[in-house]
Amino acid sequence: MTMFISTISLFTLFSALCATPSAHPHTSSSHHSYDQPYRTAYHFQPPKNWINGPLRFGGLYHLFYQYNPKGAVWGNIVWAHSVSKDLVNWTPLEPAIFPSQPSDIKGCWSGSATVLPGNKPAILYTGINQLNQQVQNLAMPKNLSDPFLREWVKSPKNPKMAPTSANKINSSSFRDPTTAWLGQDGDWRVLVGSKRGTRGMALLYRSKDFLDWDEVKHPLHSTLGSGMWECPDFFPVLKNGQKGVDTSVNGDHVRHVLKASLDDKKHDYYMIGSYNAAKDKFIPDKVFDDFIIRYDFGKYYASKTFFDDGKKRRVLLGWVNESSSVADDIKKGWSGIHTIPRAIWLHKSGKQLVQWPVEEIEKLRAKPVKLAPQDLKGGNLLQINGVTATQADVEVSFEVSELRKAERLKYWIDPQILCSRKGSSLRSGLGPFGLLVFASEGLQEFTSVFFRIFRYQHKYLVFLCSDQSRSSLNKNNDLTTYGTFVDVDPLKEKLSLRTLIDHSVVESFGGEGRGCITARVYPTLAINDKAKIYVFNNGTSEVKITRLHAWSMKKAHIK
Repeated sequence: MTMFISTISLFTLFSALCATPSAHPHTSSSHHSYDQPYRTAYHFQPPKNWINGPLRFGGLYHLFYQYNPKGAVWGNIVWAHSVSKDLVNWTPLEPAIFPSQPSDIKGCWSGSATVLPGNKPAILYTGINQLNQQVQNLAMPKNLSDPFLREWVKSPKNPKMAPTSANKINSSSFRDPTTAWLGQDGDWRVLVGSKRGTRGMALLYRSKDFLDWDEVKHPLHSTLGSGMWECPDFFPVLKNGQKGVDTSVNGDHVRHVLKASLDDKKHDYYMIGSYNAAKDKFIPDKVFDDFIIRYDFGKYYASKTFFDDGKKRRVLLGWVNESSSVADDIKKGWSGIHTIPRAIWLHKSGKQLVQWPVEEIEKLRAKPVKLAPQDLKGGNLLQINGVTATQADVEVSFEVSELRKAERLKYWIDPQILCSRKGSSLRSGLGPFGLLVFASEGLQEFTSVFFRIFRYQHKYLVFLCSDQSRSSLNKNNDLTTYGTFVDVDPLKEKLSLRTLIDHSVVESFGGEGRGCITARVYPTLAINDKAKIYVFNNGTSEVKITRLHAWSMKKAHIK
């Protein structure tokens, strides 16, 4: 389940991402060197065991997340708590919420924080009661003068929302309350994920005082066949510009985004549309009659956005589980990380969101390497020297000129399937070209992130693939490939790729954030100082590298 946050004068980096794991950055050399080659250096990851969930208060970002203090597998969940000044370096505090009431005695699952008038944070979270029912509970800070928010007090009247014989809510499919928003009528509204049969939905509740909640007769939105909606999220985005707005904003100058983590598919999908406040209904644009667009086309789930009122941006944080076996997770002693927080806004086309790593991560850049623009002939690769290949940030842009040589795509196909059929070893007229990361000497192991251009129905399609099929000689790992089409016109735009590399995670952003893919890899040869990074072109046509900048990334710190 997940815990999430609100925004009014507080940036709740509230991490309790849907009953899944996450992580704290850690600086101990024993965790970032030869005995722990897969432990990340600048992604949020707990020192050990299993985690999973954002609020800004007292000048600090607060990250609350689901954590198992007893092992590297799911279970025994408490709300752990870390704080940061910059979304990069984190300090762990004692757990904020743990089972103690009849309404959560069997587990404190996901939820969200909302900042009430007077700059007062409040948390709504899912508890598992003594009957194994999922119910929604309220907790408030014990001491608002403490910027660290170390202690939280639960309402003695919990639960605030519960399944009954009258409301016919499925008690095993009723979880993950969102950040609440304030309507013009003065009432608070919050969503809770649920389902009825195969119809997934966001149940809507209202309250005048944030203490007593009533279910609205209809959900905010539902779709047939989507199954359980975990970790729902609902927020406005400006029609024009990259700035974010508070969750309670509505009007002609914004669109609304409804996101759900679909339990049946284990991916995060979203719709864009409008919010009819008078009817309390979300109306998706016609193209979004169903969930068709994902935040990230790789390993990415249980995400949450929050409005950062300090920098006037909306920030997205997601959870990435392991691709290694449970036995290997137990052996290494930890499981799960969070992605780098991403700024998120509506693309000028209005058809999709754009995601980009928050600017603070660039403070970790060191030892810059810049390659001069040059042509890269088909079948060639170019090593990027001078950066730490297991801990790097690489930006590269390509220009193609012979578009007539693009391979014809005869029929539409799922991009993930297309990537598995046309990986980096299969040549075509234009592509594959991109990056080889975590590459070993002799290329026995490598992960490739690349573009390929197709011609389909008189249009050119730009395809982005992250191919893990040769990432490790350990075949017990999940070596799934991931792919997506990126809405870029190669006739008018250069093809840009930014990839964040961090020991066992590869986060890639194609088309300036219009296509995102996150992968987990565990090479056996390409670890520590044995890993290499290349720019490659395995197509038959020449491409031009118009820009290549790379940096080693310093370790993030945890005190």
